Amino acid sequence: MVSSQHVALQKYLRQFAQLSEADIRLADEYWLFRKIARHDYFNFQHSVCRHVGFVVSGLFRVYYMDPKTEREHNLFFIPENMLLTSLKSLLTQTVCPYTIEALEDSELLVIQCDHLQKLYAKSHGWERFGRLLAEQYFIFNQSRSESLLIQTAEERYVDLLKSFPNLINRVSLGHISSYLGIKGPSLSRIRAQVIHK
Repeated sequence: MVSSQHVALQKYLRQFAQLSEADIRLADEYWLFRKIARHDYFNFQHSVCRHVGFVVSGLFRVYYMDPKTEREHNLFFIPENMLLTSLKSLLTQTVCPYTIEALEDSELLVIQCDHLQKLYAKSHGWERFGRLLAEQYFIFNQSRSESLLIQTAEERYVDLLKSFPNLINRVSLGHISSYLGIKGPSLSRIRAQVIHK
């Protein structure tokens, strides 16, 4: 019997990479269920990322800890129905500069890097999945870099609300301030301005 977690994953794979039923069956044995408790980690800074996860439920943040200031800088939030990995570390099998932490009790289905490589060799559908995963993460990173260069903090806040409407109720204001690159009092002012518009 197929679990509800696997049903959600299969639906995502069909939509994301147009995988056929045969492609999906090829990978059935490789996806493993994993629970990560709130404040536990999918990946540690300075470790090699060896998995791609599909977030069934829960929420993660990707952040960088500056060793000089010991300040955390939030880069991304990854909620349910999204893929989670540190792509450069996964592709190069070199250490990752980021930490990936669960902000809520979370459930994932994870697949190992070497299993993905086997799937790429067997199926054009899975090759397409790998390409789309790389493109998605490239777009994430490019959009993030551009937003920090081009947008005001208020524009970044509005974009965050559009992309993840419920995030404000799930993430501390401190984490949101860090993501926006501002201090707490500035976020309070921005929130008030957005509400009044």
